[in-house]
Amino acid sequence: MKKYGKRIMVVFTAMLIVVLAAGCSSSGKSSDKSDLKIGIIQYMDHVALDNSREGFIAALADNGYVDGDNITIDLQNAQGDQSNLSTISDRFVSNKEDLILAIATPATQAVAGKTTEIPILATAVTDYESARLVNSNEAPGGNVTGTSDMNPVKEQIDLLVKLVPTAKTVGVLYTSSEVNSVTQAQIAKKAIEALGLKYVEVTISNSNDVQQATQTLVGQCDAIYIPTDNVLASAMPQVHSVTAQSKTPVICGESSMLDGGGLATLGINYTDLGYQTGLMAVKILKGEAKPATMPIETATKFDFKINGTIAEEIGLTIPADLQQYVTK
Repeated sequence: MKKYGKRIMVVFTAMLIVVLAAGCSSSGKSSDKSDLKIGIIQYMDHVALDNSREGFIAALADNGYVDGDNITIDLQNAQGDQSNLSTISDRFVSNKEDLILAIATPATQAVAGKTTEIPILATAVTDYESARLVNSNEAPGGNVTGTSDMNPVKEQIDLLVKLVPTAKTVGVLYTSSEVNSVTQAQIAKKAIEALGLKYVEVTISNSNDVQQATQTLVGQCDAIYIPTDNVLASAMPQVHSVTAQSKTPVICGESSMLDGGGLATLGINYTDLGYQTGLMAVKILKGEAKPATMPIETATKFDFKINGTIAEEIGLTIPADLQQYVTK
C-alpha cells in the first residue's frame, strides 16, 4: 500500500504542477491585453462612417487587439437619433469601458458630455475646437482626442470650377445643426466668393427636408457643393433624384457620396482615417500616451474621384487631365 501510495502522490504532485503552470501562463496573458472593453458609438449608417469603423478595428487587430480574443468590442449605432446617443453613452460609462471610439461629431459630443475619465478617441469630426471637445487641436487637455476629417474645401471648389467652368453661381447644401457642416460651408463661401462667383445656400434640419431643399437650390445655382454632412451623405439618392432632372453637377465632400449620385470629389479615404485613429488607440491601450497630450491628427492624403455615369447623365465632359480618375 505504501508503494502504491507513493506512486499516487507522485502523479498527483505532477498534475498539480501542470495545472499551476497553466494557470500562471493564462494569468500572464491576462495581464498583457486581455479583458479590455472597447465601446464604439456611431452616429448613423453611411459608407464613410462605416469605413471609419472598419479601419479602426483593422488597426487594432493588426496590432494584436482582436475582438472576441483579447478584447471585447461593443458596437452601438444611434441611427441619427440624439436620445439614442445619450442612452448609448450612459451604457458605456456604466460598463466602465477601457476606451471609447466615437464616430462623427454628434456622437463625440454626446459621450464626451458623460465622462471625463474614460479615454475617448473620435474620428469623422471636422473641427474639435469648434465642437468644444478639446482645449486646442494641438493640446487637447482632456480625455478626448482623435482624427479630423477636415476636407480640402478650397481645392474642392477649384475642382468644381474646373469641371463646370461656365458656373456663375454655386449653391451649398448642408445640415444647419451639424457643426462640421457649418464650418465647411463658411470655408466654401470664402473660396467661392474669392473666385468672383456668387454664393447661395440652403440648409436642412433632417432628412425629411432634403428633396424640397434640393429643388429650391437647383433653381438658384449652376452647380452644388455638399460638405461631409452626415444627413446628406445618407440621403444622396434623394439629392440625385432632383439634380438628375435639372442636370446640376454636385461636388461632394467625400467619395462615398458619389455612390448616391454625386459627380466628383477630392476627398478623404475614411478607411485610412479610421485606421489612423486605431493606431492612436493602440498607444493609449499600451499606456504609451494619454488623450490630453495627443494632438488631433489629420488625413495624410486625398483622392480624386469622378463618377463617369453621372457625368454622362448630366451631359458633362470631363477634362483630359482628369480622365484617369473617372469610374463608373
